[in-house]
Amino acid sequence: MGSARRRVVLSDAVARAIDGGEPVVALESTIITHGLPRPDNVRAALDFERTVSDHGAVPATIAVLDGVAHIGLERDRLERLAGTEGALKLSARDLPAAMAQGATGGTTVAATALLASRAGIRVFATGGIGGVHRHADSTFDESADLGILGSCRITVVSGGVKSILDIGATLERLETLSVTVLVFGTDRFPAFWLTDSGYTVDFTVATSDEIAEVMDAADALALAGGILVANPLPESVQLDPGLHDRLLAEALAAAEAASVRGKEITPFLLDYIHQHTDRTSVAVNLEIVRGNCKLGAEIARSWSALQARHRPPTARDRGSPAPARGDSAGGTS
Repeated sequence: MGSARRRVVLSDAVARAIDGGEPVVALESTIITHGLPRPDNVRAALDFERTVSDHGAVPATIAVLDGVAHIGLERDRLERLAGTEGALKLSARDLPAAMAQGATGGTTVAATALLASRAGIRVFATGGIGGVHRHADSTFDESADLGILGSCRITVVSGGVKSILDIGATLERLETLSVTVLVFGTDRFPAFWLTDSGYTVDFTVATSDEIAEVMDAADALALAGGILVANPLPESVQLDPGLHDRLLAEALAAAEAASVRGKEITPFLLDYIHQHTDRTSVAVNLEIVRGNCKLGAEIARSWSALQARHRPPTARDRGSPAPARGDSAGGTS
């Protein structure tokens, strides 16, 4: 672990919270480096952290700065990341090279989930996860988010799967990877900007305590993978479904005409929709993340409380007097 300590750094606040069994929520950073222009990106990142804090948990925004993975960013580091020209977009596979070469970048869902899990953080709030792309039967284009979810013990709170993807195929892939999928408050799986994707799930949850119990049961079974909690938008907030479907069809056609492929396809489609909704879709996106930060904090609190009940009582918990400051185990000198 000696090498890891030099390459992964926890902020003081996050380290104290983890050591003390307090609730912590991981947050990704590609929305800072690639999702919004400055200074909107800084304001959004601070807003997400404040939402987590206001609901009783410690925020841990994750990013890589000069080759060091930071679990929790102080304000100056967050602003530095936001202002870095040419910051990389780092998925899990990119981390070793980026860290070895001293690069700076925002972490995707996959990279954030991996780093959070390694740090002992059990809850991660984001906007929407990646998944299986349309026409993946010929392109084999599938987000690394899915593989990491299948191999890391973490609970990811999201607005479902990005609606530009093949949601049905993504749900099938999550089943293959033995990722537990829950939907909060309904059995209808959301589609990021849309409340309802048209797909249903087997298990719904109504409270953060229920989700913590599912996490505990997964631990008891020693399952290697994680849990996806899909948190649908209220219908009153979602993007207009008719407008969404029309713009998505146009965006897909434009991407095909421009021969956009690989990791460029998602930002191309998202940017097209942002531009053609006068950035209304951006406002909806931010609302999605805020809602997931709130639910993520509530889950982290429930998880922390559940783990506290499992821990054996200390002498202080049992009512035994604590030793006075300066006392030693061998008595007075």
